[in-house]
Amino acid sequence: MAEERIHATGKRKSAVARVWMKPGTGEIIINKRPSDQYLDREADRATVLEPLVLTDLRNKFDIDVNVNGGGVSGQAGAIRHGISRALVELDAGLRETLKKAGFLTRDSRMKERKKYGQPGARARFQYSKR
Repeated sequence: MAEERIHATGKRKSAVARVWMKPGTGEIIINKRPSDQYLDREADRATVLEPLVLTDLRNKFDIDVNVNGGGVSGQAGAIRHGISRALVELDAGLRETLKKAGFLTRDSRMKERKKYGQPGARARFQYSKR
């Protein structure tokens, strides 16, 4: 293979991100759009960059991401998870740093199901005395 591409999958809620990394200039493409175009909120952009900033590899890799499912914040979390996994695949020495920061743990929190006879998961219909 001419250029080394590292592949990893990240998940969060119902979002799944497939991440490809290759040595480059730090360009991040999400669903064929630049990351600052795809992610409107600054917090989501920061979430995606956290593993790269933590490991001081911010401008060393070009990252191409396909992400689907869930909302924008869930997708940002999935991308962070995928990038973290790809970095560990690249250099196993980074594992401890990323693990300590909690980036390698799949966030297992899911939406609680709606119960019958109620308007939502926890919400109850308003009680009316009369």
